[in-house]
Amino acid sequence: MPTRRVHHLAAATAAATTALTTVLATLAAAPAAHAAGLHLVHPGESIQQAVDAARPGDTVQLMPGTYYGSVRITTPGLTLRGIGSHSVIAPGNQTDGTVGDAVCAAAGHGLCVVGTDDHPLDGVTVEALTVTGFRKNGINAGSTTGMTVRATHVHDNGQQGISQEKSTRAVLVGNESARNGQSGIFLANSVANEGGAIDTEGTLVSGNRLSENRIGVTVRRLRDLNIEQNEIRGNCGGVFIVGDEGVPRAGALSVARNRVIANNKYCPPNPRLDYIQGTGILLTGAEDTAVTDNQVRDNVGASPMSGGIVLFRSLVGSPNARNTITGNHAVGNGPADLVDADTGTTNSFARNHCAVSRPAGHC
Repeated sequence: MPTRRVHHLAAATAAATTALTTVLATLAAAPAAHAAGLHLVHPGESIQQAVDAARPGDTVQLMPGTYYGSVRITTPGLTLRGIGSHSVIAPGNQTDGTVGDAVCAAAGHGLCVVGTDDHPLDGVTVEALTVTGFRKNGINAGSTTGMTVRATHVHDNGQQGISQEKSTRAVLVGNESARNGQSGIFLANSVANEGGAIDTEGTLVSGNRLSENRIGVTVRRLRDLNIEQNEIRGNCGGVFIVGDEGVPRAGALSVARNRVIANNKYCPPNPRLDYIQGTGILLTGAEDTAVTDNQVRDNVGASPMSGGIVLFRSLVGSPNARNTITGNHAVGNGPADLVDADTGTTNSFARNHCAVSRPAGHC
């Protein structure tokens, strides 16, 4: 199992809260509006121009207000920081004079953080700002390493709230992601291409509040990742760990100490997947994953994937293997608190507190 880098929810919450304190300290210390390493941006000014002018290690600080247009970051070590909910990035229109990145805007995203397969973008931080209303993803990252996203509010975007592909060592802590069309947080090897799972080298998803999305957290074809101490409620599904027959297989993950509650929205089927409603934590085509000490309650539905903690065959029929479901408090879920609807025979259930399991004997 990957090493945990945050052990208590208080630590993740403190990290998120510290972002605003850091903002105030940085502004107080700055002797001028454009001090070395600090680029202040006011409403009506261009975030993209400030980002393009920044050097590795610089901070682009957004003052309170709404900023229209997409932003693209390709500078390593850059920090883009707002002042919490008072600094908002929203869609603009390149034809009406809005200044932003045309490539990111054309893709439908709000904030694009972009490296390459050969040279992953290292050490970017996005914190204490709001991204809302974009056609696709609020924050879209690809080929990054060591990226931090904390204390952001990402809501009402058409697809993912926070999305990362082909990225390693990410730290996603203390964010709120709500009412996005797909996942609150989406992590994958690649959406466009098939292939085996990649090793994230210990990516951490902790202390986030994920609500009213299609799925709270989706992990697709990845390994070595921690999902812990998140509040996940009111989505169609809570946590989806998705793999297939690709090698390496998805897995070697930890899903621990999360609160996964009443994820009972109805989301209609699509060509790849049945409808989703009332799913707490789902493993499909995964291996060597520990689901431990979670509170999973009141997730109720009649979908084939409904239930508290569910093991389900993958879309290509690959069974789950060697997963451990241990010490969870799962109650009030339907059709059952623990559901093993898979053909795999090497998964284990132990010391779970629940009322109903399918088949019987897992509580």
